[in-house]
Amino acid sequence: MDPKNVDCCEERSKSLRARYIYAIIFFTINLTAWFIRDYGHSVFPPTYYKEACGTTGHDCFHTLGVLRVSLGCFIFFFLMFLTTFIARKLYEACSKWHSGWWKLKFFLLLASMVVPFFIPPGFIHIYGEVARVGAGIFLLLQLISVIEFIRWWNKYWSPDEQSNQRSCSIALFTSTVFYGVFICGIVSMYYFYAPRPACSLNIFFITWTALLLIVMMVISLHSKVNRGLLSSGIMASYVVFLCWSAIRSEPVDEKCNVQKPDNGKFDWTTVLGFLIAIGAIVMATFSTGIDSKSFQFNKNNVKLEDDIRYNYGFFHMIFSLGAMYFAMLFISWNLKDSATEWSIDVGWASAGVKIINEWVAATIYTWKLVSPVVKQYRVVNNEQTMQP
Repeated sequence: MDPKNVDCCEERSKSLRARYIYAIIFFTINLTAWFIRDYGHSVFPPTYYKEACGTTGHDCFHTLGVLRVSLGCFIFFFLMFLTTFIARKLYEACSKWHSGWWKLKFFLLLASMVVPFFIPPGFIHIYGEVARVGAGIFLLLQLISVIEFIRWWNKYWSPDEQSNQRSCSIALFTSTVFYGVFICGIVSMYYFYAPRPACSLNIFFITWTALLLIVMMVISLHSKVNRGLLSSGIMASYVVFLCWSAIRSEPVDEKCNVQKPDNGKFDWTTVLGFLIAIGAIVMATFSTGIDSKSFQFNKNNVKLEDDIRYNYGFFHMIFSLGAMYFAMLFISWNLKDSATEWSIDVGWASAGVKIINEWVAATIYTWKLVSPVVKQYRVVNNEQTMQP
C-alpha cells in the first residue's frame, strides 16, 4: 500500500475525531458559563481582579460572567478559524493543526478563557451587543442548514419513476407521521397555552403558525411546484416546534401556561430539561458546523483522497458564532441581570426572537419552493422578448 495513502487515511481519521473533541470542549464551556452565572459568586473566593470585576465581584458573575466566558470561547474558535480556513488538503500544516497539537491548544483555550476576566465591564457590554448580532447570524445559518437537510430528505424518500413500492410506502408513512405531529402540536398548544380568550397573544402565535403551515402545504402541492407532502410535513413539524419553544419561553408569571412550575422551584425534571437544552445547543452548533456544503454554490465537487472531509474554517466560524448564541440563551437575550438559576432562554426577549426565527424559517422555506418557478418564468419571458 502507498505510504501516502496510509498517511491520508490516518489524517482523515484524526480530522473526523477532532470534530467530536471540539464539541466536547464547547459543551464543557457551556457548563462553565452556567456555573459562573448561577454559583460563581458563592464558590469563588474574592481574589478576582477588582478593576474588571468590581469590589463585590458582581461584574465577573451572573450576566457579565456568562458574557466573559462566551468571549473566551469566541476568541479560541475565532483563532482556530484564522489558522485553518485555508486548509484544503489533509497533509497541509493547517489540517494537522486542526486535528492535533492538543496540548498546545489546551493552553491556548485556557488563556482565551482567562483574558476576558481582566477586561473592564464596558468592553464586555459592547461584546454583548455584538453577540446579539452574531447569535442572529448563527440562527439564520442554522435555519438554512435545517431547510437544506429537509430538501435532501424529501429528495431521498420522495417517489419518482424509478422508485419501488417500498420507497413510496415509506414516503407516504413518513408524511402521515409528520402531519400527525403537526396537527397534534397545534391542538396541544391551544389546549395548554391558550385555555381562555384572554390569552390573545398565544392564540395569535398559534393561529398564525397554523396559517403559515397551510400556505406552505398548498404551495408545495401546487402543480408548478410539485414538491409533495413529505418536505412540507417535515417543515411543518419544525415550525410547530419553534412556536412551542417560543411560547414556553414566556415569563413564568404568565397565566396562560398551565405547565409552569410554581414559585420558580426546580426539581430533577428542571435539571434534566436544562441539560437537554445545553445538549441541543451543542448539537445545533455541531451539525451546522459540519454542513458547509449547504452554503456552497457548487455542491458537486468531487472529493479526492487527500481532500479534507469538511471545511475546517467554516466549522470553527460556526462554533465562534455558537459562543455568542449560547451567551444569549443563558442571559435570555437581555444584558441586564434577569436570568434565574437553572433557567435558559426564558423571557419576552427570548420568546420574541424565537417567533421571529419561526417566521423567517417559513419565509425561507417558501422562497425555496417558489424560487425555481420564478426563475423559470423569467427565463421564458426573456426568450419571448428576444424572439421578436
